Amino acid sequence: MSIYQKTAFFIKGRLQFTNGGYAKAAKSFNPEDTKKDVSDQVFMVTGANSGLGKAAAIAIAKNGGEVHMVCRNLERANQAKEEIVKESGNSNITVHVLDISNTKEVYEFAKNFSTNHEKLNVLVNNAGCMVNDRKTTEVGNLELNFATNTVGTYVLTQELVPLLSKSTKPRVITVSSGGMYTQKLNVKDLQSEKGTFAGDMAYAQQKRQQVILTEEWAKIHPDVHFSAMHPGWADTPAVRTSMPGFYEYMKDNLRTAEQGADTIVWLSVSDAALAQPSGLFFLDRKAVATHLALAWTHESTEDRKTFLTKMAEIADQFKP
Repeated sequence: MSIYQKTAFFIKGRLQFTNGGYAKAAKSFNPEDTKKDVSDQVFMVTGANSGLGKAAAIAIAKNGGEVHMVCRNLERANQAKEEIVKESGNSNITVHVLDISNTKEVYEFAKNFSTNHEKLNVLVNNAGCMVNDRKTTEVGNLELNFATNTVGTYVLTQELVPLLSKSTKPRVITVSSGGMYTQKLNVKDLQSEKGTFAGDMAYAQQKRQQVILTEEWAKIHPDVHFSAMHPGWADTPAVRTSMPGFYEYMKDNLRTAEQGADTIVWLSVSDAALAQPSGLFFLDRKAVATHLALAWTHESTEDRKTFLTKMAEIADQFKP
């Protein structure tokens, strides 16, 4: 990351990504947009046991939605479910245990869910990780962050598109990060094998990958509405654990989990979101640019094609 990229990103972040940025943006929100009766719709939220995923699940449940929580840890998921049911008054909440980094299990889960459910209106790809030491998965030997943030998201979405396509107003929302502004797609090192490993930079690269996938899915599947979004800088357990230095420095300016999840909920339930073109990147209910000015982060058409080819090849290794 160049000095210019770092400086431009930090300035933009202080102005827009903090709780102050949210408060300013929220002045133009229509509160009725997220007050919708969605009792006839089915939602899947990955990483729904804490942070942004839990906040989104609560808001959707309050609107009557049937919510499927996809979580790695059963005990924490069940505890979160109890809290979601209590706060929302909606008992139509189901827990599914899945480690998104295990690509083989993602395939199996998507197949079983599609077999046992008649519809899925909204998929929220929220689960993610930022491991600061380079680790690989036991199955497939993939870099752990890449396996979770990119491959797991890719396979789950691809495999659930047929079910989504059969449903009313189908949507896929992928929770990216403003960190992607610092990254240009690097197809020569998708799994961060070269040079000194930095978890935050690997994470940011994978968030760039998610935005590109969203743009490409929108082209390939016109009957499903795809969006990626940046929640801003929010106070979540993941931020405290993975970025303790950033948390300590910014803790008084971080958004709440509910503020960070607001655009997830807006994209999931509002008619206004569906009125936007598919494939866009959102912050605070508005479509925003995916690159900083003069940051030199635009990938070539050839690199984008290479990335899509490599993703298909990696995913196919685990296909039953």
